[in-house]
Amino acid sequence: MENQAYDYASQGEYRSSGSNITFGVTMLFLGLAAGALTALMLAPKTGRQMRRALRRTYEDARDAVEDFGDQAGDWFEKSSDWAEKAKDRVAQFKKPVWR
Repeated sequence: MENQAYDYASQGEYRSSGSNITFGVTMLFLGLAAGALTALMLAPKTGRQMRRALRRTYEDARDAVEDFGDQAGDWFEKSSDWAEKAKDRVAQFKKPVWR
């Protein structure tokens, strides 16, 4: 059995896929989310208190995601500016001096 795996690897037919890792991580996060939701629902609070807490948590998370999106946009603009400046500097050195 071990030789067969070696033969596949040596002939280029054996390919490891990162999709198994991605699937595992996705399932981990889904399980964590389901566990957190279950814990919230089983907490000793009334329905009104729970809904209020969930709404606040949702709004806080939404604000955090929006802030992160704004920061990412700013970082993208800065990196574009830096790339443009670097491109201009490189273009200066590409021009022949001996003409």
